[in-house]
Amino acid sequence: MAWIKTIPFEEADGKLRDLMLRQRDLYPREYGTSPPVGAVEALRESIVSSHSLLPEVMYHIFAGYGEMLSPTLPLSRAQHEMIATMVSVTNHCFY
Repeated sequence: MAWIKTIPFEEADGKLRDLMLRQRDLYPREYGTSPPVGAVEALRESIVSSHSLLPEVMYHIFAGYGEMLSPTLPLSRAQHEMIATMVSVTNHCFY
């Protein structure tokens, strides 16, 4: 959960809801499913919603990320995960 004021998807309206839906559509299909406890989805939503007060910024940051994960690019999903893991380890980040 973010420690700053956020607007969760369920409460988003108009432009914010539209931008949230548009950026979600760019993520790999695997991001649409959650582990049994839903931890990954909850974490992702927390990260995205922490940007909800600046919808245009949120969209461009996360849409860019979604485009970088495109299956049409030369890196495999496993390579994306390996890069993300190494960046997280290097930054001492748990997610």
